[in-house]
Amino acid sequence: MNPLRIVAVALLIGGAFAILYGGFSYTKDTTAVKLGNVELSVKETKTVNIPLWAGIAAVGAGALLLAFGRK
Repeated sequence: MNPLRIVAVALLIGGAFAILYGGFSYTKDTTAVKLGNVELSVKETKTVNIPLWAGIAAVGAGALLLAFGRK
């Protein structure tokens, strides 16, 4: 499998996930206060939204690479 096909399949899979889920979230640990041995940490949940047009564009680009990327 050549590298162009690998990129095309990755774009197709990533675009499909972007269309289905619309984004992802992650948790970030932050140290708020540290006084000697006592440490107060805060967990923040952040959400990253992926636009629908970006998922559609990734699927389209992957399909075009698979269709026209052959030698």
